[in-house]
Amino acid sequence: MIKNKVLIIFICLLVLIPEASLAQVAKLSNIAIARDNDKLLFKVNLDGAFTDDIKKAITSGVATSFTFYINLYKINNLLFRSKISEILITNTIKYDNLKNVYTVSRSWKNGEPATTESFKEAQELMTQIDGLKIAGMDKLGKNNSYRIEAKAELSKFTLPFYLHYIFIFVSYWDVETDWYLIEFVY
Repeated sequence: MIKNKVLIIFICLLVLIPEASLAQVAKLSNIAIARDNDKLLFKVNLDGAFTDDIKKAITSGVATSFTFYINLYKINNLLFRSKISEILITNTIKYDNLKNVYTVSRSWKNGEPATTESFKEAQELMTQIDGLKIAGMDKLGKNNSYRIEAKAELSKFTLPFYLHYIFIFVSYWDVETDWYLIEFVY
């Protein structure tokens, strides 16, 4: 009798657990800061953001964007902090079926969008930020504590009503990282 109840509970849990809990988890990695003359530079990678559904959407021509939020704070004490800079970066990928090329636009890179025929290279362009200026060194005081907070998410967009039925998988596009913190003393 107890074995039957346990078996029924186990089967119910298997049926009720959503597929999303088994999906990849996006996270930030290789986070680093560096000083280059008069600038504080930031580097980060986004791992696990390209789920199978997102890959399918991109290869079918749906433009997809990742948004990075990066904030720099001066830590005055345990309760107070002051914001030095707030940066919002958007990387967008679009596949052209006719030309068989991926175009990646990165808001933090001035100039022309990058194009490539390689999906792997396009993924790297979308998920890597290297050499981003967060603040000028003149905004930082010596022997003070600072914190960088960073987060990434897949930008939400709405499709025309008639496409909601075609792109059912869009509901599984909840790719978002936790906030990552780096504290340092300059």
